[in-house]
Amino acid sequence: MNYALFRDLLFLLPPEASHHLSLQSMAWLERFNLSPLLARETLREPVTVMGIEFPNAVGLAAGLDKDARCIDGLAAMGFGFLEVGTVTPKPQRGNPGPRLFRLPRKRALINRMGFNNDGVDVMCERIRKARFDGVLGINIGKNAVTPVENALDDYALCLREVYALASYVVVNISSPNTPGLRHLQHETELARLLEGLKTEHARLVEEHERYVPLVVKIAPDMSDLEATQLTRRLKEFEVDGVIVTNTTITRDSVAGERHGAELGGLSGEPLRELSNHVLSLVAAEAKGDIAIIGVGGIMNGADAAEKIRLGADLVQIYTGFIYEGPDLIVDSVKAIKQYRQSGAPDA
Repeated sequence: MNYALFRDLLFLLPPEASHHLSLQSMAWLERFNLSPLLARETLREPVTVMGIEFPNAVGLAAGLDKDARCIDGLAAMGFGFLEVGTVTPKPQRGNPGPRLFRLPRKRALINRMGFNNDGVDVMCERIRKARFDGVLGINIGKNAVTPVENALDDYALCLREVYALASYVVVNISSPNTPGLRHLQHETELARLLEGLKTEHARLVEEHERYVPLVVKIAPDMSDLEATQLTRRLKEFEVDGVIVTNTTITRDSVAGERHGAELGGLSGEPLRELSNHVLSLVAAEAKGDIAIIGVGGIMNGADAAEKIRLGADLVQIYTGFIYEGPDLIVDSVKAIKQYRQSGAPDA
């Protein structure tokens, strides 16, 4: 089926309902070993980042498959890597609905999901049963009921549980939909969290005799100075990578749009400029010492190549994938290849 037609049919449903229908359909195909029906060729443009060889530099961002229900089906679509989550120690329902909104004229989404997930134990069991053996990032967070001052306990528990299954682990401290979470980006809270996680990480490396990179996902809503200082802090703690960026709470770019004033994180095309600005600041301070995964506002291949030009080593897509479908993966891989060969993004 033509993806544009499929998307238009899904868009007749409420956003969260269409999301669940898509995942349930994919899970059904996986259950009956029909995932090959989704298969597209994975374009191989290998790149080694954080000591991991990625088949190509275009991955799926966290949030689409929070509970690792469909990793076999998603992998068949040509992604170079997948990221599942955000997962928390205990299951939680997230925020009350409606909590997901489309802004089609802006090719954007607003979500205030609130880390709804089945819990880390259920996710890990699904990953063990999956056939997927590619690069898998696992994005971890804290439960909403856990006070910020006790956040380390939740992150450390999740890190222990997912360590043996993950290619890399992402510490999500930037979602706007869990009260107080972004306070963990502040200097004192960040230092305490990273110190504790690095200690636990070192113990896990020894226990499993395997090094799993530790990555931090940051917000776009900060000053230039804050972005620079945060990057410097990540370097000091020898974090392996940083994902730039999560969704934004700003609304200037969607003022007057239906649902444009809804609370939550804004993603898609309106996020691109802000996300790219923070990316350029992070890259300038990182100076190649930590890997950078660029995400936010990638709607075509040129957008993906622009992230690479600004300093990203890898890119991720989510909202663009919802609007443009699997062709966006292919277009992005080709545009990044063209940029790396010639130094100019393929428009």
